[in-house]
Amino acid sequence: MSLQIIRRPTQSLEGLSVNLHPLLARIYSARGVSQPSDIERQLKGLHNYKALKDIDQAAMILADAISQNRQILIVGDFDCDGATSSALGVLALRAMGGRADYLVPNRFEYGYGLTPEIVEVAKQYHPDILVTVDNGISSIEGVATARSEGWQVIVTDHHLAGREVPEADAIVNPNQHECPFPGKNTAGVGIIFYVMCALRTELRNRGWFEGKTEFNPFQLLDLVALGTIADVVSLDTNNRILAHQGLARIRAGHCRPGIQALIEIAGRQQSRLTSSDLGFALGPRLNAAGRLDDMSTGIELLLTDRIEKARELAAELDGLNRDRKDIEAGMQQEAMKHLDSLHFDETSEMPWGISLFQEGWHQGVVGILASRVKEKLHRPVIAFAEADNDQVKGSARSIKGLHMRDALDSVARENPGLIIKFGGHAMAAGLSIYKKDFQRFNEAFDQIVRQELTSEQLEAEIHTDGELSVQELTMDTAQLLRDAGPWGQNFPEPSFDGTFQIIQQRLVGHKHLKMVLKVPSSEYFVDAIAFNIDPREWPNLEANSVNVVYKLDINEFRGQQSLQLIVDHLEPA
Repeated sequence: MSLQIIRRPTQSLEGLSVNLHPLLARIYSARGVSQPSDIERQLKGLHNYKALKDIDQAAMILADAISQNRQILIVGDFDCDGATSSALGVLALRAMGGRADYLVPNRFEYGYGLTPEIVEVAKQYHPDILVTVDNGISSIEGVATARSEGWQVIVTDHHLAGREVPEADAIVNPNQHECPFPGKNTAGVGIIFYVMCALRTELRNRGWFEGKTEFNPFQLLDLVALGTIADVVSLDTNNRILAHQGLARIRAGHCRPGIQALIEIAGRQQSRLTSSDLGFALGPRLNAAGRLDDMSTGIELLLTDRIEKARELAAELDGLNRDRKDIEAGMQQEAMKHLDSLHFDETSEMPWGISLFQEGWHQGVVGILASRVKEKLHRPVIAFAEADNDQVKGSARSIKGLHMRDALDSVARENPGLIIKFGGHAMAAGLSIYKKDFQRFNEAFDQIVRQELTSEQLEAEIHTDGELSVQELTMDTAQLLRDAGPWGQNFPEPSFDGTFQIIQQRLVGHKHLKMVLKVPSSEYFVDAIAFNIDPREWPNLEANSVNVVYKLDINEFRGQQSLQLIVDHLEPA
């Protein structure tokens, strides 16, 4: 795989330079920021929830349920967004006087979403109202089955709507047809947060809180931040406000005991927590429950008010996450070994769209496997694992230029009956096919990818914000960039490129490369580290000049802080 280092172009800095550090103005501009409102981080900048189609109807149904003491059941999803959404919904409803419980499908028994089978399970909770979170927009049969039981159904979701939507009593989803809400990238947890805001207003207008302490939904923004960052939705202005405000609450110590326990077991410092800590340390531990076991463990962690209980559950999730890493490492080794065995050459090139399947692969880990192979080969990848009824379930990850859900739709239209079901986003999707059809699907998917992409788009790119001078390679600059976040999907953390000399290099923890780098023609030395390298592929470049792509980081060790470069890419100069 070839790789190009491309510097992000900056737009006009007019209107941004006032009271803004020049480096920050340059970085923001390269991310499409053109006016101060684009970098608003206060709650006043949030989109008004009233623009969400059906939200007033949803609020009225829930307000009626609370005032009539009816049972509300949240039906969630088994990832981090689903867990935070479920916990937020239950906590908010209970805080406003509602009777609320939750049900999250076990992915290995029931699969995704509100299915007729889950409706059967839901009967034991004796609900009057079902509220889906982070799912439901494709649950045509499940919603119909639930309503046939005499229950009301509210769908809250953020996934793309198909041609047909379920006949629910209310659907709150910015990506449904004819919804004018501008925050199309809002995660599932953000949608249920908005619904709880609307419910609070509806109850207030009814005088429900008279003589009571009024619930403040903003106290649950820690959950919104975690779910939003972990779900890798695009960090547009609205999502950055939600994430920033949630992070601010966590840093100030105003967070759920479960989040505090995750921070502790991940070895992070709560007062200096960043969006990358949520995405790469807390999120994976929470996700591990849904991948290997039952997401109820993760939801209980977020619901508990007892720090001792939270620490027990966090330790359980940490163990599951270690197991997940071991399983993933083995699967990745098998996948790359399989690809190497195909002996691609000029007459038999590697597929443009890669489909992988092997007996024994774990259904909960194929999504991460697809991501890892995609990163290594820079091609759209779908990894499959065995399911029931002679089916295999696939988890798909895409690259820039290919909308994965639309690509699967094209495969389905051109090959009727090949895909049993599918759904998802531009960059990630899920699907089921019959095991016997794997090779046929493999060829059909590759063909669609070849129609949609050009060979140039298969070349990996790494984007940077240019060079930093020696004067800018400081702790102050690192702190400036840390404070300027949150950074994330489509609003990437600043990275830079430059030429250095390697003065020292050594392997730590068997897979991390520690280095001391020197800026040429100067006496400036700086520590650097490259995480999770393959020692077999890493050359000894000591005393050589190297081109480095890096991020600025503040390393904390035994109470001391120092500047450190996090190396994303390194090659001989």
